[in-house]
Amino acid sequence: MTTDLHREGALAGLRVLDATQMLAGPLAGTRLGDLGADVIKVESPNGGEFNRTHGFGDQTVDGQMTTFVAVNRNKRSLAIDLKDPEALTAFRTLIRSADVFIQNFRRGTATRLGIGYEQLRELNPRLIYCSISGYGASGPYADRPGQDLIVQGYSGSMFSVGRADDDPAPGALWAADVMTGYQAVIGILAALQSRERTGDGQHVEVDMYSVVLDAQLQELVTYLNTGFNPQRSAEPSAHAAIPAPYGVYRTADGWLTLAMSPLPALGAMLDDPWLASLSAYNDGHDRRDEVFAHIRDRFVGGTTAEWVRLADEHGVWAGPVYDYPDLVNDPHLLATGTFVEQPSAGRGAPVRTVRPPIRLSGTPTAIRKGAPALGADSVAILRDAGVDSSSIDRLIDSGALLSTRTELAR
Repeated sequence: MTTDLHREGALAGLRVLDATQMLAGPLAGTRLGDLGADVIKVESPNGGEFNRTHGFGDQTVDGQMTTFVAVNRNKRSLAIDLKDPEALTAFRTLIRSADVFIQNFRRGTATRLGIGYEQLRELNPRLIYCSISGYGASGPYADRPGQDLIVQGYSGSMFSVGRADDDPAPGALWAADVMTGYQAVIGILAALQSRERTGDGQHVEVDMYSVVLDAQLQELVTYLNTGFNPQRSAEPSAHAAIPAPYGVYRTADGWLTLAMSPLPALGAMLDDPWLASLSAYNDGHDRRDEVFAHIRDRFVGGTTAEWVRLADEHGVWAGPVYDYPDLVNDPHLLATGTFVEQPSAGRGAPVRTVRPPIRLSGTPTAIRKGAPALGADSVAILRDAGVDSSSIDRLIDSGALLSTRTELAR
């Protein structure tokens, strides 16, 4: 029999206040919402967070920027001016009922607003307070801009890809932001579990720089302990420390990826005696440029699908290079139901999106609601927290609280 908890998710009953913007913080809030938490997005009444008005190509769906819709599902919106004294009082009332508070303000901003860790801990000792930053709360870089590309540059990772003479190559996945959001969720869940034992909340701190270094544990442990510093080759390797044929190759109709495959197996696949003879363990390292140059143009005579089939037959690890139109027709993604719909914030058609990547058998993740309109839930949230109606009315009249007409008509 399906229980209420099963329908609501593993984190049902937890209240999360998400005062973040851009990508890392909002993604963390969305993942907690996917897991069933009641996530309240705390925004300024004056336009809301950055991604409501700025996005990729200024593209919109359901009347909102796609960048906002993408990482703000399963949330309610509280549009409140925390610089207003009465609004701050109302917010501090809400804090008493919260389990988690997430913020990614610049260093010192939360304390100046009256919502720093120590300030909120006095109101709610059980609160899990999560701070997300670019470089942490101390050190020479603490006040530098914590943006994905800049952090990638600091991390050393850009010299792992491409030819020796190429410019440093950044990744295209916003990996620093996304990984930081996931690490924040891990920290929050760990703190919640600790609270079950001790009854006490705590401060969780995650910074992008540390996260990207953590993602390079193999490379950094090797360098820190042996001094081995991978050097990019003259040919286009996909990673400076991995032997040939690790890279991307043009085919008759696209591109093919080749991973860490034995060169004799590749030689058998290509009917190439020279490759088949390279059976020594270090041949892929020692003769890396020779191998890359030798096979660079070998795949243009067949289609990507043909080469993938041959690779599978010969035990060579290979795959296609998709673009987005290819992705939406990929048979694996279609079979596994990866692309799903989330509800519209208004009356429009549902928004297509990607299902949550976490699978739980007993309390599954779910997309219960779409990204909220700015201030769509302001009144309901404060009423539920115990803020009296006269205070709410004064905040709306003063502009310190934004509420939609739809909500006021309920």
